[in-house]
Amino acid sequence: MSKRIYIIAGEASGDLHGGNLVRELFAQATSSGEALRIRAWGGDRMAAAGAEVVKHYRELAFMGFTQVIMNLRTILRNIETCKKDIEAFKPDALILIDYPGFNLRIAEWAHAKGIPVHYYISPQVWAWKKGRVHTIKRVVDHMYVILPFEKDWYAKYGYAVEFVGHPLLDAIEQEGRSELQPLPGADDRPVVALLPGSRQQEIARVLPLMVAVARRYPTYRFVLGAAPSVPESTYTALIGDGPITVVKGRTYDVLRHARGALVTSGTATLETALFGVPEVVCYSGGALNVWIARRLVDIQFISLVNLIMGREVVRELIQSDLNVRTLSHELERIMQPGTDRDTMERDLSQLREKLGGPGASAKVAMAVWISLHPTT
Repeated sequence: MSKRIYIIAGEASGDLHGGNLVRELFAQATSSGEALRIRAWGGDRMAAAGAEVVKHYRELAFMGFTQVIMNLRTILRNIETCKKDIEAFKPDALILIDYPGFNLRIAEWAHAKGIPVHYYISPQVWAWKKGRVHTIKRVVDHMYVILPFEKDWYAKYGYAVEFVGHPLLDAIEQEGRSELQPLPGADDRPVVALLPGSRQQEIARVLPLMVAVARRYPTYRFVLGAAPSVPESTYTALIGDGPITVVKGRTYDVLRHARGALVTSGTATLETALFGVPEVVCYSGGALNVWIARRLVDIQFISLVNLIMGREVVRELIQSDLNVRTLSHELERIMQPGTDRDTMERDLSQLREKLGGPGASAKVAMAVWISLHPTT
């Protein structure tokens, strides 16, 4: 007997977790002695794991309200293309990974078609657009959440979800088993990791500030973890002759070497924290996007680290607070020995404990596989 699964991931982080999930799904199929075919919208990691990737996430990533509005026609065309491809593939199950603006539309359509819908990594409905929870209850058959507070949040709406732990723990544990590779041009200076994001807009806003800070501290070695999906020319044009080493596709290597980090808000803030690296979180968005967000988003913090801990563990520099002076001050605070750094390191250790152990990808794969084989 053969099974077919369709997976949709629309961003780099979704491709990372999707890649691990694809591997675990194939492991389930192998142990069951069944053939499995996986077709996907995703990226290089999912393809490497064995999925047939028909659309790369690079073509899907639009950041912020204004970018979405400007590219609405393309987004709607992609949704229709996706529906047709799913219908032609005839999957036994559909797995959606985060990316709610796109995936919830697909979920509604798939539910109406009778395709079982699994959602891995909940949309952040607890932060904004809380009304989406009613759509999720109606059209998502199985929701797998990765943040500990999400299970209780959904329970308030009478919706049972499964907390599987955070998939980053899988990726980081796997990285920890590999031999630590030296960074190019290494010397004895403490390393500061620079993670300016994976979207062109956020890199253009944040990286020039990071370069200006790097010029102030010749005693530190600044290493930029370049996203594989971003052309190298994007970085070099903004860095110029700045004292920064660019390392492409080796973010975890960079973090394993780092004493501190300057990180654009997003999944990278949690990745950095789980490596135990003290960090400063940076965010600078378009004025219109920020104006809209402040009126719609109902959360106290923007970084996953602080959201999970329920208090300020890492400093968040947002909009006008993000400048060369404040960023330099916060960098010194996390790099120098003392109470501030010691406290943050203890907090980051507690964060890891809150997220539970590794195994999220395996848990989701097993749950999906069991759902495909109901007992009679």
